[in-house]
Order: sequence, then structure tokens, then C-alpha cells
Amino acid sequence: MRRTTVAVGVLLLLGVAGCSSSDNTSGKPPVGTPPPPPSSATPPAQTNTAVPVWAKVLRQPVDGQHLVTQQRKYVVTRGSDEAGTTTIADKSRKKVIVRHVPAKGFVAQSPVVIDDNWALIEDIRSEGSDPEIRVVRYDLGTGRVGGIGKLPRVSEPEIGAYDGTFAYSSTDAKNRSCLVVASLAELSSRTVACVAAPGYIADPVVSADSVTFSEITAPETAGRCKRVLIASLSGGPARPVPAATKCIQWSGASVGGATIWSEVAASDPDQYQSKAYLRESADAPARALGAVATDTILACGNWILWETRTVGASGEESFQINRWTAGLAKPQRIYTGKPGIALTPMTCQDNTVYVEAADLSASPTYTEAISAPAS
Repeated sequence: MRRTTVAVGVLLLLGVAGCSSSDNTSGKPPVGTPPPPPSSATPPAQTNTAVPVWAKVLRQPVDGQHLVTQQRKYVVTRGSDEAGTTTIADKSRKKVIVRHVPAKGFVAQSPVVIDDNWALIEDIRSEGSDPEIRVVRYDLGTGRVGGIGKLPRVSEPEIGAYDGTFAYSSTDAKNRSCLVVASLAELSSRTVACVAAPGYIADPVVSADSVTFSEITAPETAGRCKRVLIASLSGGPARPVPAATKCIQWSGASVGGATIWSEVAASDPDQYQSKAYLRESADAPARALGAVATDTILACGNWILWETRTVGASGEESFQINRWTAGLAKPQRIYTGKPGIALTPMTCQDNTVYVEAADLSASPTYTEAISAPAS
């Protein structure tokens, strides 16, 4: 599963996604229509390739509130309390609309799916003999909480979202792990692809026009394989992304027919770092992009973005953010962090990228959420 763990404590908040979280081979995958919902946001017709200016959104102590995402009307934050209390506030009125406190034994899970009228919040209980995932939808006009209607139940804690469209894993009546694409506003859905047990589907990443996900087959055998697939939000079957190295694809993102994905094997010494590749179209050759921080590839607007990590001579880490769009000969670097500044995985909302940077060497320590346009 993707490491999108709730920001409860700085180690969880700042954990760069790694293989142990997503490539779970410890056993059976967790507990699977109408046309697909359209994306609620359309990328701009022309892409501005000038390096964007990052805006400061929210600065807080490490043990304070952390930005989950920001939307046209609302800002979503999560507390550092043990359960991860989620707050949704109206930006113009500076009024709290939702204060979601997980039930005892549960913790909140990122991300929050949100549009102008609704918000989807997920809680998980992973400890003990009775693991459970709970998903609720809030009416942002009234603050009232409800269920998710007749949508297939969520069986993996990973939810990929692009504004009001989201994708997740479910288990169907045949005990197959299935990828479901759903609309937050209409609570309509379609099943994109399924894999038989003990295989499972993971790592959903939604863009303005497609969903990218991974499929793990035979997870506890020597023939285990993890591959990346893409499906259009407008319908049709999923298609695999040809790998550069057989059976070790990790995760990726697609937009406008282009895909960037990463590959890392269980035998690789640094599981937090993968090799990234680009295909500009389905039949284009793969281009190597170098190392990428595992599980940080994201689509936003017309761009695909990812984080990289470098380690200095003294062992101190620093992080960077790169991006690519059709027409660029090579990726752009749009953020370079100072040594000791750690980044969370990025999120996208309304064609804007959000990321949180934490300075754990400062006194006092702090985190700062920043944003940049992806248009």
C-alpha cells in the first residue's frame, strides 16, 4: 500500500514512502456499473513552463496542525494527536465546518477527498485481531456526516484522489481485489480491473484523465510480480505499462497519454529510492529519469511531479522536487530543500501542488506547508 499515513507524530508525518509499506507480502490481501465519473477539474489548454514560485500556506510546530490539502473554499488540516483529528475550515469565513475525531482504536488516514460540497475521510484500525477501515462522507454545507451509499466498500487504506474523483481497492464477491473509480459528489462508481487472490491491487494515483495503479500477483512465491497499469477515466480496460526491468515496477502517474513510473526490487539496498522512467505515449520508448524517492510520483494539471533525495558527505539528507510535461526535453527542478529539511509526499488539488517541509534541526522544530501552481 502507499505510505500515506496520518500525520500523528513527526515520524509518521515525514516518513518518505518505502517498499515495506506498499509491497505487503505478509498474506492475503485485505477485504471489491455505471460509466466512470468525469474529473472535476480540467487541466489548462496551455501549460506554463516557467518555474513556479512557491507560496507559504501554513507554518506550525511539529506537534501542531498539519496541512492535508487546500481547496477553493476549504482548508483541511490534521492534528498531531494520537488519532489524527481532522479539521475542515471555511477559508473565507474562517469557520470550522468539520472536526472529525476517529473512534477509539482508529487513526485517520490521508488523504481527504474534497470538492466544493463534500469531503471523504477515512479511518483505519490496523492493530489487534479485528482490522477495519471506515469511510465517511461529510456534507460541507451542513457539517453532517453520512455513509458512502452503495459504493463497494474500501478494503485497502490507499485512496488516490484528484479533486472529486477517487480510486481505491475493494474486494468483490469472487474474493478478487478490484480497483474502483468513484465520484465523491454522485457516489457513482465503476470497477476498472480485478486480480484473483492472493494477488491484490495497490497504489492508485488519479490524474485529470486517468488512474494509474499497481497489481501484485503471487505475492508469497518466487514468481511474485508487481506491475503498473493505466486506465482512462472515460472508460475502457486497463493497459499495462511495459517495464524497463521485468516484474519490479512500483508506482506511477499518467496524464495526457504520458506515464512516469518507478521500479525497485526487494533486493535493492535502498528501498526508499527507486529508478524512474518516462514513456511519452503508450508506444514510445522508455527514457530513464534517474533516482526518485519511492512512492512520491504524482500527477497535477498537465504535469507529473516527483521527489528526489540526496545524501551529503556527512550523511545529511536533502530533498528536491522535479516535474515534467509534454514538450519538455528534460525534467525541471522546481524545489531544492536545504540539508535537514524533510518533505512529505505531495498532494494535488485544483491544479495546485501542496507539500509540507519539516525542519527537525531548528529550535523549536517546525513544519511549513507550501504550494505551487501546476498550470
